Amino acid sequence: MINFSQVSKFFAGKAVVRDLNLHIAKGEFTVLIGTSGSGKSTTLKMINRLVEHDRGQITFADEPIEKLRAQDLRRRMGYAIQSIGLFPHWTVEQNIATVPQLLKWPKTKIRDRVTELMELLSLNPEQFRHRYPHQLSGGQQQRVGVARALAADPEVLLMDEPFGALDPVTRATLQKEIARIHQLSGRTIVLVTHDIDEALGLADRIVLLSDGQIVQQGTPLELLTQPATPFVRDFFGRSELGIKLLSLASVGERTRRGETAEGEPVLASISLREALSIFVARHTERLPVIDDNQRLIGVLHFADLVAEREAL
Repeated sequence: MINFSQVSKFFAGKAVVRDLNLHIAKGEFTVLIGTSGSGKSTTLKMINRLVEHDRGQITFADEPIEKLRAQDLRRRMGYAIQSIGLFPHWTVEQNIATVPQLLKWPKTKIRDRVTELMELLSLNPEQFRHRYPHQLSGGQQQRVGVARALAADPEVLLMDEPFGALDPVTRATLQKEIARIHQLSGRTIVLVTHDIDEALGLADRIVLLSDGQIVQQGTPLELLTQPATPFVRDFFGRSELGIKLLSLASVGERTRRGETAEGEPVLASISLREALSIFVARHTERLPVIDDNQRLIGVLHFADLVAEREAL
């Protein structure tokens, strides 16, 4: 869907992206990660021409992006950023409706779309529709920003450090919302982050950049277990490898089916890393496990998590 071929970008004569070759497939959740100054945000902004590339070719849906009007290209791509940038004197509904209004959608279609997105992002439409940004928490503002990016049903969602300014609990909640949206919609998502756990938890494919070039790309499991260079191994952390690998597997994958146990159940969809924290907090060795329909499916044993880590 998006293809970079020998793409470079220079600022003040210095290459911040150099001879980049990258293919982002339709429906894929790609995460660009790297140290500060690695070129990840510049790479993202070149996709929707917020930054123009200097050399090479970028294509979107097999068409060179320079042949498309910048505003037309951007209307096909939602864009969510850390600073959100909501219009302070517009209501939540007006902010979300920004692009549909520019596209002259019928009023009823816009209202229905706003309602749909607010419900999708756990913002009660009746409660929040007419509020202004200053009346919202940081997490609620970020949800509105994501809803606005999705409003015109874009083919691609670009996200540049969208949750970086949020507290850990709100950040984790919104990460789950984005993962759910991706699962429901199958939309192509490209996200920039410096947070390794965020990348591991969300990505179908991670692209690790350093000094404007790709060091390695692949699935989260491949980058953790098959690092191409010492830099990759050190970036993802040698000492924390076992814990990070636990974040890639779900509770449901390690549940002993048919068993029962006392206590508050956990969802089969959460990660083993989250389950490890619950084990520690509750001082227990067994957790009953339920599916999304609240049906008991079995028991997760602490001993199985320990064995999992020791086997790594």
